[in-house]
Amino acid sequence: MRPRPVLFSAASALFALVLLGACGGGSGSPVTPSGGKPLVGVDYPRSDTDFWNAYIRYTPEYAEQLGLSLRTTNSQNDVAKLAANAQTLILRGAEAIAMAPQSTFAIAPILAQLQVAKIPVVTIDTRPDAGKVYMVVRADNRAYGEKACKYLGTKLGGKGKVVMLQGDLSSINSRDRTEGFDACMKANYPAVKVFAETTNWDEDVAAQKLQTDLTAHPDIKGIYMQASFALSSTLHVLREQGLLVGPRNPKHVFVVSNDGIPRELKYISDGTIDATVSQPVDLYAKYALSYLKAAIHGETFKPGRTDHESTIVRLRDGLLEDQLSAPLVTADGGTYGGVPSLRSTDTSLWGNSLG
Repeated sequence: MRPRPVLFSAASALFALVLLGACGGGSGSPVTPSGGKPLVGVDYPRSDTDFWNAYIRYTPEYAEQLGLSLRTTNSQNDVAKLAANAQTLILRGAEAIAMAPQSTFAIAPILAQLQVAKIPVVTIDTRPDAGKVYMVVRADNRAYGEKACKYLGTKLGGKGKVVMLQGDLSSINSRDRTEGFDACMKANYPAVKVFAETTNWDEDVAAQKLQTDLTAHPDIKGIYMQASFALSSTLHVLREQGLLVGPRNPKHVFVVSNDGIPRELKYISDGTIDATVSQPVDLYAKYALSYLKAAIHGETFKPGRTDHESTIVRLRDGLLEDQLSAPLVTADGGTYGGVPSLRSTDTSLWGNSLG
C-alpha cells in the first residue's frame, strides 16, 4: 500500500509545474475556447457502473442546455490520474472544473493547487475531507443510511441480522452512509445485529464477504448495499444460496440498494429486491454545470433553501454543499419508520426516464 502516496506526490509535483506554466503565459498557456461559450472541464470518476454511465450521458446534454463548451476526462477511480486529468483540462482551456473524487482524503493537494491557479472547482457526489471548493453538489448521505435502516428495521420487526456492504471508508460517502445506518439502528432497532463489510466498491469483494456471512449466519434477513455496484453479485449469491425468492416467501432476504438505476427500479417492481435510495444523478450533472457557470461569472451563494427545492448548508469554512433530494423507493410507495417513499414506477425518478 506504500507506493500509492509516492505516485500521488509525483503527480502533484507535475501538476504544480503545469499550473505555473498555465498561469505564466507562453507555450503552456491555456487554449482559448472558440464560439464565445464558457469552457468547463468535467472529470468522470469511473465508467464501470450504471450510475456513473448515466452521469456521463447527462453531462453533455446539460452542458448544451446551459450554453457551455465542455471538455471531459475519466480518472478511473485513481487520484493520481485525476491530478493528471486536471492538468489536461487546464491546458485545454477549462475555466472551471467539476470532479467526483472517490478518495476524498487524498484530493486536498489538488484542490490547493487549483485554488492558487484561481480555477473554481465543484465536486459531485462526494466532498473533500479537507480543502476548499466553490460548491459541493450532493445529497445527504447520512440520510441514505438512515432511510435504508428505517426500511429494514420496519420489515424485520426490529430484530434479526443484516449485512451492510460498505463501499470504501476512504470515501466520505461510505463513511456517511455507514454512520447514518449504524446510528439509526442503535437508536431505533437495537435488537438488530449488523455485520459491516468493507468492499472498496468492488463487487467481487462484496460477493465473497456476503457469501461468508450467509454461510456463517444463515438467519440473516436483510442486506444494505451502499451502492448498486454490488447489485448483480448480491443477487448471484442469494440465488446460489436458494434465497432469491419473492417477498412473501419466508426465506426472502430483504435487499435495499442505493442509486436508483433503472435495473433497481425494475427489480423492485418485480419483487427481486425491495428498496433503493434514488441518488439524483441527472441533477448532479445539471447543477454541477450550473455552479461552474456561476463560478465563471463570479456569483456567490449562502446557506439556505434554493430555487430548485434543495438546501445549501455550510459544512465548514470554505465549503458549501447543495443537498439535493434523494427519495426512498419501494414497490408500494409506503412510509417506513416515518420515512415516506416513492413507488418504483414513479415517472419523476430519473431511472424511469432514462431511455
